[in-house]
Amino acid sequence: MSEYQRRLGSRLRAIRQQQGLTLQQVEELSTGRWKAVVVGSYERGDRAVSVAKLAELSEFYNVPVSELLPKEDLAAVASANGPSRVMLDLRRLSRSDLDPELRPVSRFAHTIQLQRGDFNGNVLTIRGEDLRALSVIYGTDPEDLVIRLEDEGVLAHA
Repeated sequence: MSEYQRRLGSRLRAIRQQQGLTLQQVEELSTGRWKAVVVGSYERGDRAVSVAKLAELSEFYNVPVSELLPKEDLAAVASANGPSRVMLDLRRLSRSDLDPELRPVSRFAHTIQLQRGDFNGNVLTIRGEDLRALSVIYGTDPEDLVIRLEDEGVLAHA
């Protein structure tokens, strides 16, 4: 488990506890949509959380996705864990022949566009914090994910 994944899990637990919910109550309130064992494994960092699941959890807890992401020492983490931002080529991400393994990146980019209300360009800049969240999903570090995105041709260049 990566350090970021552990911190993400701690943040998820903190949000749940701030709302005064037990894992069992989460399962009950969600009418079984969120199983206590699954949410618990996210909180322990034993199981990676997909971007889609993170977005759904933010809706369930009624907080912005950014509130679910770890906050502490972001500047130090950003400098230690790779690029502070990358630009995605949205046209290339929407290709029909896109590698299916990169679909989460495409969905993530679309979610960011929705949050920002940014539908004007062919390029989307994602922050280092977003890149780290994506790297957790892929079980790699941000630098290796950037290399993979570059190899797949979905990064835009200034």
